[in-house]
Amino acid sequence: MLIEQQAMRGCRTLTAQTYARVASLRPGRLLLVMALSSFAVFAVEASRAEAPKARIVGLGATTCQRFNDDVKANPVLRRDYLAWAQGFMSGIILSRPPGVDEGLDLNPVTFDLINQLHFLEDHCARNVSLDFSDAVEALYKRLRQEGKT
Repeated sequence: MLIEQQAMRGCRTLTAQTYARVASLRPGRLLLVMALSSFAVFAVEASRAEAPKARIVGLGATTCQRFNDDVKANPVLRRDYLAWAQGFMSGIILSRPPGVDEGLDLNPVTFDLINQLHFLEDHCARNVSLDFSDAVEALYKRLRQEGKT
C-alpha cells in the first residue's frame, strides 16, 4: 500500500508540474504547443492508414462480373483465369515476411485446382461488384485454412 501511495503522490506531483508549466506559457506559445501536439497526433494517425492498393495488371485485373461473363462466353478462359490466380497468390506468398506462409501449398490434394476454380466461380457469382483479385485473396485465405488442417 505504501508503494502505491508513493506512486500516486509522484504522479500528482508530475501532473501539477506539467499544468504549472502549461499555465505559465503565454497564450501565443500555448496555441503553438497545442497546434504542434495536434500535428503530431495527426501524423501518427496518418502513418497508421492503410497503404494504397498496388496496381494489378493482367487477365485477372478485372471485376468478378467480367470474370463471370468471360467464362460463360468462353469456358476455356477458366484455365487462364486460374493460372492468373495461381500467379497472383504466388506473389502474395513472396510478399509475406519471413516465416509467414512458408511452405503453403497452393495446390493441396484436399483442395485441388478444380475445387479452387469452383471457389472462384462461386465467390464471384455471389459478389459481382468485387474485383477478381479480391476473390483470389479470399481463395488464398481459404488455402491458408486448408494448410492448417
